[in-house]
Amino acid sequence: MRAKTRHSIDLRERDGLTLIELMVVLVILGLMAALVFPKLTGTTGKARVQTAQIQIRALEDALNQFEVENGFFPSTEQGLDALVVAPTSGREAKKWREGGYMDKTPKDPWENEYHYIAPGVNGDFDLSSFGADGVPGGEDDSKDINSWELR
Repeated sequence: MRAKTRHSIDLRERDGLTLIELMVVLVILGLMAALVFPKLTGTTGKARVQTAQIQIRALEDALNQFEVENGFFPSTEQGLDALVVAPTSGREAKKWREGGYMDKTPKDPWENEYHYIAPGVNGDFDLSSFGADGVPGGEDDSKDINSWELR
């Protein structure tokens, strides 16, 4: 009977991880995170830039539809909101489409407003996202994304 009790005690003493085993697991997890995290963040930045480009193209399409139906682009004052609700100031959009040209005015992937100027310096209108930093200029993820550069 004594041997059985001794065996039971040995099993109870080995139930958990030792401090060294726990440290090895933590080091391995840390190394894996150090290798994977930079790759994920780089991909996220590129995905946001691509999303902004897609949204700018969609806004351009809606602006072009507005212009075809009304004969002009919304003014800077009317802004992109003229694609969602009929403008109440400035030039009247007599053939404004019931239901609008978009469900809502999107924000860029960094949760900033798109910058719209009409008439634009680079065409009928200029449409931009100022990137991750939200201010004009910048590099990498903070570089401006401009409609006239996507054409």
